[in-house]
Amino acid sequence: MKDTDLKRIEAHLKRTFNTGGIIVKARPKQNDSAEVYVGDEFIGIVFEDEDEEGSFMFEMAILAEDLPD
Repeated sequence: MKDTDLKRIEAHLKRTFNTGGIIVKARPKQNDSAEVYVGDEFIGIVFEDEDEEGSFMFEMAILAEDLPD
């Protein structure tokens, strides 16, 4: 992913989730995706959308151990 895409995605996520703590980082071995962090905690992956050029998909796993009882 291009640096300009990473910055645009990061700005969008910050606006959407109303937090300045989101960081989008390039993945060293893959050019089609980036890692998303809140502070230093990994929360998900952003992928280029294969069906719509210029669009992206955000995937976030929520583990059972992270949920309150």
